[in-house]
This record gives sequence, C-alpha cells and structure tokens, in this order.
Amino acid sequence: MESHDVLKQALRKTTPKAVAAELGVSLSLVYKWAEKPTELSAGSKNPLDRLLQIIDLSGDNGIVEWLCRQQGGHFVKDPDVSGHQVDHVLPATQEIIGQFSDLLNEISNAADDHSVTKEESIAIRQCWDKLKSYAEGFVRACENGDYKTMVR
Repeated sequence: MESHDVLKQALRKTTPKAVAAELGVSLSLVYKWAEKPTELSAGSKNPLDRLLQIIDLSGDNGIVEWLCRQQGGHFVKDPDVSGHQVDHVLPATQEIIGQFSDLLNEISNAADDHSVTKEESIAIRQCWDKLKSYAEGFVRACENGDYKTMVR
C-alpha cells in the first residue's frame, strides 16, 4: 500500500475538512495528499512521504518508534531475509519454541516475587522482540518462496 492510499483510508474515518482545520492547512492540500502522485503533479509531498524521507536521510528509526509508542505500540524491525533459505521446518520450529520458552522463563522469573522491575521488563521486551523478529523472518522467507521442499 502506498502512502496516499494509507492517507485516503485514514480520511474515511474522519473528514478531510476536520483534518485541514485541525492541522491549519487548506482542504485542497489534504485532498492532494490522498491522491496518487503523477509526473505532472506539482505541489506538496504528503506528510507520510516527508517522514519517510527524513527517516531515510537520517538512518534513524526514532520517528517510527515514537509514532508506535504514541499509538500504544512498539516498533520491531523485520529482519532481512533476502537470500535466506529455510531448509527444513523442524529446526525453525524448534528455534521458535525455544525462544518462546525463553520468553516464558523471563516472565516467570520476573513475576516470581509478584512484581516486575524495570530491568526485568527490559529483559522480557528483548526476549519478545527476538521471538517476533525470528518468527517474522521465517514467515517472510516462506512468503518469498525461499522455503525449500521439505524432505518427508
């Protein structure tokens, strides 16, 4: 999905007029943000494209992390799986189960005294992010057709 599509979808949940008024920009600008750019289209890039450009220029995901936190979430970058092949489902499954077990151990150890310290919550977050990242890498490798036929 492209940025203008994301904005168009978001504008269905409110009104362009309300967005324009709240942001202090023209209504026509808000409509332009939700249109597919063409070679002939002059004017302003939409805010998502501008943010992406800042992120690309800086090489820093802090903006994405901040946006995720503002919406009650957490950003975890997907691993690069280009050229990665998953040879057999069993080792990958065992790795995912092992990482899930590590996560449950962290949670259990942290909650053993009926409280979770800041340090313990950081360790839990790290285990959780590692598990999500590995599982996402596995799924993406499969989606990319990098999953070899399993030997039965």
